Amino acid sequence: MGASGTVAIIVIILLILSVRMAQEYQRAVIFRLGRLKGHRGPGLYLLIPLIERRVTVDLRTITQQLDTQETLSSDGVAVKVNAVLWYRAADPERTVVSVANWRNAVQQAAETGMRDTIGQSELDGLLRDRLSVNARLLEVLRGTVQRWGVEIEAVELKDLDIPEQMQRAIAREAEAIREKRARIIKAEGEMEAAQKLTEAATIIGEHPAALEIRRLQTISEVGAEHNSTTVLMIPTEFLAAASAYARSQSGPKSPL
Repeated sequence: MGASGTVAIIVIILLILSVRMAQEYQRAVIFRLGRLKGHRGPGLYLLIPLIERRVTVDLRTITQQLDTQETLSSDGVAVKVNAVLWYRAADPERTVVSVANWRNAVQQAAETGMRDTIGQSELDGLLRDRLSVNARLLEVLRGTVQRWGVEIEAVELKDLDIPEQMQRAIAREAEAIREKRARIIKAEGEMEAAQKLTEAATIIGEHPAALEIRRLQTISEVGAEHNSTTVLMIPTEFLAAASAYARSQSGPKSPL
């Protein structure tokens, strides 16, 4: 085998070694003699041996649960909170060049941002308006990791633990609120009933016959109880009307 054959074999070997492949969700960031030369992929690409170096970046969304953080809310309540974070590498070149370990950097930034967000929120807001707290935390994280070529897709507070004595205080507050609402509803019902009774009394007072009919209805309802004795007071107007009716019936009859 001559020199030309040896050179051909070496060229073939170098060509085989230079062929690389990146998956659809991967990008290869290329450095040539230490200088950034962009990224390649997906699919097959060439990498010059001994001259170029690659760093592969995964572009898929990463789901990470943040460690539980203990901090104080803005109103001085000690809380323990953790969260779930979804993020991905949006710019692989900046992700490799700007930060040494971009996943660890994102985690540290998220935990720090979570403590800061909790410290600026009151306990009532954390318990009742979780969506607003998530939105503020998302805005803080996006501003921090954007310079690293990382995109935060979502972040959500997962668990929120508060001291037991504070839980009892919140339960007492909720019970007091429910009792207040119950008293207001009862007072409104009594007021409405009083208005209806006033209207009914006005109508009955204008029609004496209606008053007597109502009296008879009451007597009928009371008489339904067979184990009780009831004493009735007959009004003088009723007696006078009965007496007048009796006199009209006992008057002189016409001759046959």
